[in-house]
Amino acid sequence: MPDPEPMSSGAGQRLGAPETLGISTLDPGHRPPAMPPGRHVTIRVRMLDDTEELFDISQKASGKMLFDLVCSHMNLIEGDYFGLEFQNHQKMMVWLDHIKPIIKQLRRPKHTTLRFTVKFFPPDHAQLLEELTRYLFALQIKQDLSCGRLTCNDSSAALMVSHIIQSEIGDFEESQCRSHLLNNNYIPDQMPLIDKIMEFHSKNIGLTPAESDYQLLEVARRLEMYGIRLHPAKDREGTRLSLAVAHTGHFVLCFLFSEYGHTRINAFNWSKVRKLSFKRKRFLIKLRPDLNSSYQDTLEFLMASRDCCKIFWKICVEYHAFFRLFEEPKPKPKPVLFTRGSSFRFSGRTQKQVIDYVRESEFKKIPFESRVQHNSRLSPLPSPRHHEVVDSPARRHWKESVLVSAEDPSVSRITRASPSHQRNGVVSNSPHLSASPGHSHGMVNGQKSLDLCSHSPDGRQPSPLTSPLLNDACSVRTDDEDDVRRKRFPTDRAYFIAKELLTTERTYLKDLEVVTVSFQSAVGQDEATPESLKNTILSTFEPLHKFHTGFLREVEQRLALWEGRSNAHIKGDYQRIGDVMLKNLQGLKPLTTNLNKQSEVLLELEKACKASRKLEGLCRDFELQKVCYIPLNVFILRPLHRLIHYKQILERLCKHYPATHVDFRDCRAALADVSEVVEQLQGSLIKMENFQKLLELKKDLIGVDNLVAPGREFIRLGCLSKLSGKGLQQRMFFLFNDVILYTSRGMTPTNQFKVHGQLPLHGMTIRESEDEWGVPHAFTLVGQRQSVVVAASSLTEMEKWMEDIKMAIEMAKTSNGPSSDLLTTNLTDNKCPEDSSVEAESEDDTTSPHTSLERPAPHRGNTMVHVCWHRNTSVSMVDFSIAVENQLSGNLLRKFKNSNGWQKLWVVFTNFSLFFYKSHQDDYPLASLPLLGYSVTIPSESENIHKDYVFKLHFKSHVYYFRSESEYTFERWMEVIRSATVPSSRARVLNSKEPHPH
Repeated sequence: MPDPEPMSSGAGQRLGAPETLGISTLDPGHRPPAMPPGRHVTIRVRMLDDTEELFDISQKASGKMLFDLVCSHMNLIEGDYFGLEFQNHQKMMVWLDHIKPIIKQLRRPKHTTLRFTVKFFPPDHAQLLEELTRYLFALQIKQDLSCGRLTCNDSSAALMVSHIIQSEIGDFEESQCRSHLLNNNYIPDQMPLIDKIMEFHSKNIGLTPAESDYQLLEVARRLEMYGIRLHPAKDREGTRLSLAVAHTGHFVLCFLFSEYGHTRINAFNWSKVRKLSFKRKRFLIKLRPDLNSSYQDTLEFLMASRDCCKIFWKICVEYHAFFRLFEEPKPKPKPVLFTRGSSFRFSGRTQKQVIDYVRESEFKKIPFESRVQHNSRLSPLPSPRHHEVVDSPARRHWKESVLVSAEDPSVSRITRASPSHQRNGVVSNSPHLSASPGHSHGMVNGQKSLDLCSHSPDGRQPSPLTSPLLNDACSVRTDDEDDVRRKRFPTDRAYFIAKELLTTERTYLKDLEVVTVSFQSAVGQDEATPESLKNTILSTFEPLHKFHTGFLREVEQRLALWEGRSNAHIKGDYQRIGDVMLKNLQGLKPLTTNLNKQSEVLLELEKACKASRKLEGLCRDFELQKVCYIPLNVFILRPLHRLIHYKQILERLCKHYPATHVDFRDCRAALADVSEVVEQLQGSLIKMENFQKLLELKKDLIGVDNLVAPGREFIRLGCLSKLSGKGLQQRMFFLFNDVILYTSRGMTPTNQFKVHGQLPLHGMTIRESEDEWGVPHAFTLVGQRQSVVVAASSLTEMEKWMEDIKMAIEMAKTSNGPSSDLLTTNLTDNKCPEDSSVEAESEDDTTSPHTSLERPAPHRGNTMVHVCWHRNTSVSMVDFSIAVENQLSGNLLRKFKNSNGWQKLWVVFTNFSLFFYKSHQDDYPLASLPLLGYSVTIPSESENIHKDYVFKLHFKSHVYYFRSESEYTFERWMEVIRSATVPSSRARVLNSKEPHPH
């Protein structure tokens, strides 16, 4: 039976939603939002080489759809530095807003020409990682020089022109150079400087066009007016000046206007600026108080109109967000009644996100092939429709060497198989940019996009902004591309062990930032949080975060050397990791005190939440955020978990290396160091894991007041069917060392489980009773006051439950544990008469008193309790302990059962689940797949998966294939996933069931 059609909802809504727990939130079949219907309009865009391109798009499409189409058309990954500029009806130049529909911005789109230009000038051109991007920046500098916007002295101007002509006509030849300069003006007053330009040009012999562009940007970026766009204004005294945002992204600048040009008179660093605002024609800069400064707290400038003020204010907002923020700011909630001020915000990736993405993307390794020596380089952009546009020789060369005509599908298919052409989109000459189905999908700002021609069944056009995680078709990568990439890297097993250290350290550092950044930002600023708690968290986690940031940097550098990406000629000495681990683990020893304080943080946070209902609500709200993808308390214990991972990695290295290997001694010494620390903290970890689990279960239950009690230990939770007068009914059972609780899940606003009864373990007996009741896998719990007949979903589940319950009964005989008289609501005794139906029980849930809240509040719906409920399975404390040891991160290729291509994902395995990201820089997962109940196997021959290192996950009709990069990583993924999908070995369970120290 095919997979059912999932409900249409956003990724954020579906992540963790109860109804999707049986399947992955990555399932195919979620169609992208269609392009808005309506009349198409032809938009004219002038490129940086002054050629024009025509794009057909719906009038109701957003500005970002058009911009992404332009970037995709150019195969431009770092498109975030650019923008589309146009003259509005008031004759002012404005940027196309990415959020607003085109129809609301362009009054006469057919008669408006948009200019594709550089919007954000980075302080260092080395931050531009793509050669194509630097080429476009070079064209922008050429334009700015030509129109006199980029002012400088004669020497700098001549030097820049020499690099431009080196790029265009090649090495210096006197007569050719002079003739070229006489026929082409690059600066306003060029004639007096021709000899100086030729002198500089003669020194550029041998420079390629790419190197010339680089040198041009190197000169330009040092100029005061580089990237400066002036906005006329007046100060309070009426003095004419201009305002600008500097290309460094750190300043708001004031320039004094005079007959000699503009002279900078003031610069206000972002750290000094408290607020930028405008009121009618007045632009206001509010500064932070500074006793040592003579500036006023608020600086006021008068501009020509309110619109001028608003335009400049918007530019400031975007510059600040792009250069200063780590991620795109979240939209503010819309007010219900009325608005105050502008709701404009920056939309798009920040510079940090762009750099991180391109560094991780293998597309950046593709050379830009539009260079034509000894010829004028014009646009590398193939025009969709050539209406009165001249096609130059350079342009033809670009199309012939890099692009394949859309009119030749057979050639296009050949091109798709070549890694060097993977990024090159195909644009047709038809009015609606239609392409053949075989054409590859282009890139939109570094993200895979759907061809705009791909119509959905209802005839509408899908959006090019579809997330690749939610649509398999738009994230296909070729197999050849992956094979070429794989051959470039070392094959030594030690390398892949070291790479596991790198990938898991990246995830671990992100997990630390959930506490040090996200949690402190959400809760730490609130007055409800005690100062002692703030100080404890800060003093505990900040030193750890600082240490691991440095450690990760060293591991990244070592792996780069090992892979040959840096100093490729150096071999041997850098093909090891033990020295890095030994040095850093010795540096971690002084932080053992911080590691010991994890339990203190956990206890103090719980104590503070008990004392403050507001703080409890803040913590609950934080847990509902996407960044908190697992329970908050697990993040707090992560540093203790990480030590175990270091120990495992070093054990693998020591087992792999012969005693004579150069890395063996360091690895063995590092293993001794980390083993010593782990042994010191082991008792604390076991105790805190139990405490954390009790706290987590308390949030999932209604009807229990003192679940977290001294001496109480969690043993197992899971689904069993309880036999009552109405037959077998699904119930959730919780086994502790002194009592068994059974609950049901009603359709409540809180997603919690209501306690219906409790069975004290003291004096209890258990017997198998399948024959007695005629129910498969049934057993009876005989208590002092009542007996309960339950049935498991399988023989294995029955054996696990019976074994754990027998062990717990034995523990209860000798334990001085907590009293089994739990304070439960709506229960006059420990029996639930006739055990009414789930629907009837749920009616009481919203009216019954709650343990800590007066009214129902939102609650995480994707906890392990909910997964066990939906998968009809169980999990034990031993399984949780094993899960702590089995955590893994890294890139995997994923394929659906009926799809052809493989999609690259960053995957984190933790807490019995796979969490899927686009890249390791993402702050939260876009989807998750709980693995309890799944099986992991190797594909059979009949499945036609003719690739190495592939494993298969399947649950009922849901099937997913994953590819890893090496034999070692394949083994590791199989190992950790089996820990969540295969029952724990009986011997390990028995050996692990020892009382926790208190």
